[in-house]
Amino acid sequence: MDEGLRPVAASFETEALACLDSLYRTALRLTRVPADAEDLVQETYLKAFRAADRFEPGTNLKAWLFTILHNTARNRARDRARDAVAIDSEAVDRAADAPPIGGAGRAETPESLLLRDMLAPELQAAIDALPEVFRQAVWLRDVEEFSYADIASMLGIPAGTVMSRISRGRRLLYAALKETQSSVVSRQSSAPVVSRRSPVGVTDE
Repeated sequence: MDEGLRPVAASFETEALACLDSLYRTALRLTRVPADAEDLVQETYLKAFRAADRFEPGTNLKAWLFTILHNTARNRARDRARDAVAIDSEAVDRAADAPPIGGAGRAETPESLLLRDMLAPELQAAIDALPEVFRQAVWLRDVEEFSYADIASMLGIPAGTVMSRISRGRRLLYAALKETQSSVVSRQSSAPVVSRRSPVGVTDE
């Protein structure tokens, strides 16, 4: 892969590469651009293989890779922001509480097509409509099935904040799905009823 990489154990390489699809799905959720997601995953693997000797066998390799992925994504975002307006964490959290803008017109991505095979359409739409910080936490917990402690380590936030974001995200999901269900029931109940008429000239006796 890279001239600076040292050989790693075959078991480490096999287990790490088995996480490729999962890492790419999450990278695409973070970047929203397939080329950037591929770049992010590649950099994640390069860093992981360089640091393979620091990984403790028997621990959660997938969580370790996801931590590298999120740290790399944060560093990239920080580098981009350095030349732009500084954003403080409180402003980000306040923005997370605001309803998403223009969510209905979001373009299709390979990730959304993949998720459509994994999730019911209503759940897919509800997850996509969540504010980013809640969407990220719910995705890692309910789709990738990481523990609260693992997610806290990946995102660099306290476990209590993770639990709070997941709880709020699930409530938003529930409300969105209930609203979808109500609108479907409403449309069905308001649909015109077609009466069954007897053929002309035929009467019931």
